[in-house]
Amino acid sequence: MARAGAGPCFVEPAISFAPELLLAARGPADGIAAAIFDVDGVLTDGRVYIGENGEAFKAFSTLDGHGLKLLARGGIVPIVVTGRDSPAVRRRVAELGIAHAAYGAADKLAAAEMLLEAIGLDWSRVAAMGDDWPDLPLMRRAAFACAPPDAHVEAKVLAGYVTTARGGFGAAREFCDLLLVAAGRYAELLGGPLRSLDGAP
Repeated sequence: MARAGAGPCFVEPAISFAPELLLAARGPADGIAAAIFDVDGVLTDGRVYIGENGEAFKAFSTLDGHGLKLLARGGIVPIVVTGRDSPAVRRRVAELGIAHAAYGAADKLAAAEMLLEAIGLDWSRVAAMGDDWPDLPLMRRAAFACAPPDAHVEAKVLAGYVTTARGGFGAAREFCDLLLVAAGRYAELLGGPLRSLDGAP
């Protein structure tokens, strides 16, 4: 809803999270600086379609994709660590401009630690979202962990937050929104397209 007297560009964000959840998702004093995402079951619904020639097809949510872009614009580095590898995943990650990714990672923890070392971060400033056993080591070490509602029970137990949206249907976007609200960057990002639409400077 627009705030009276605030000009045509300002809209009060409709999204809200519990204060205690925002405090947890904010992380340490320096804040969350990176977020790790699994692919199957998080950025997709977990199903893999295999064509007659062996090619794999996956469906991705545009909501999730935009959320990952917003995360980067908000100063939180998106990272993808997946146990599978396919041209479809690599293409989607490239389209989203995600520079830090590990594909076909049999040991997700080792892969994640190499990526974090490359960007100079430790686990105290990292959030992670996963849905199954291979993601558990990352979720345990992260400052804040998240899981979709259709995740395996062990992942949901480790999660500080279980999204309302399902994997592949906006779960990652919900996690991105939470991190951005917790970091105090959501409202400013929301104002960007509103200013563009209004033609304001």
